[in-house]
Amino acid sequence: MKITEPATNTPTVVPPGSLKPEVTPEKASQPDKLHQTSVAGASSQMQLLNLAKQFVLDGGLVSPDKQMPLEDRSRKRERLLNLRKQQNMENIIQKALAYCSESEITDKADQDWFNRFISLAEEVSNKTMQELWAKILAGEISQPGTFSLKALKIFRNMSINDAKLLAKACSLAVKDQGKRNIRIISGSYIQPGLFNFFDKNREQNINLSHHGLSYADLLTLSENNLLFIQETESSALSKEEQLHFLYNGSPLDLTAKGNNTIIRFYKFTPVGSELASLIGDNADSKYLGELKQKLGQHFRL
Repeated sequence: MKITEPATNTPTVVPPGSLKPEVTPEKASQPDKLHQTSVAGASSQMQLLNLAKQFVLDGGLVSPDKQMPLEDRSRKRERLLNLRKQQNMENIIQKALAYCSESEITDKADQDWFNRFISLAEEVSNKTMQELWAKILAGEISQPGTFSLKALKIFRNMSINDAKLLAKACSLAVKDQGKRNIRIISGSYIQPGLFNFFDKNREQNINLSHHGLSYADLLTLSENNLLFIQETESSALSKEEQLHFLYNGSPLDLTAKGNNTIIRFYKFTPVGSELASLIGDNADSKYLGELKQKLGQHFRL
């Protein structure tokens, strides 16, 4: 799959500014107060009022003699929702084009997949999430079969914070040479024996929470079907046996110093591996340093 990077940078989420004074119930009940120009940085009450107005749900806040009939309000809300969905999809299509090749010939796109994609993506208005949906669309058009419908359904239920958590997990993960299996290495050890049972270096652990990925974060990734929460182990490696990984695009080669050496890791699910392709390489130098220091007890790197 060859996806061309867009000319523009990915939009970022701007944190809210300082809070404005909270409005009183008397002021909030006045219809003209619904016409606030800014939602970010307002009180929770004012933000709710603005959302209600944007989604045509503010009819009950207007005096009965000035209310639009309920049926008319319902039709207006449906029309605005459809317009919002249309605008969202047009934005995603525009962004996706920037990731597609102008010259590379690909297999015919699946219209049923595209139709399902629309139904799942059309309500996404967050610009950062739209950028990720655009990458999914471009990836599937460039190489049909890259993203399953199951992955789309799971991604649809992910929040922007879930997406950021996936990005953090990807920054700590290694891939095999085929880039299909993705793992987060959490340590290594040598199987206990008569001569190493009391060796303090026999077991090496990496505390992932020191690198921004707590156990609660791992649980969240697991709940989103992105990561298996059960820690997995490699088979026992013989002396001089090698493992070849890629860490954020750079080779990471391990050669066992002795027999019966085992690596522990958390493994991405198939869906997690699919969605991880949306995340660009972003190595965590602190984690890589500890990884090399801990694994260096059992491997030559």
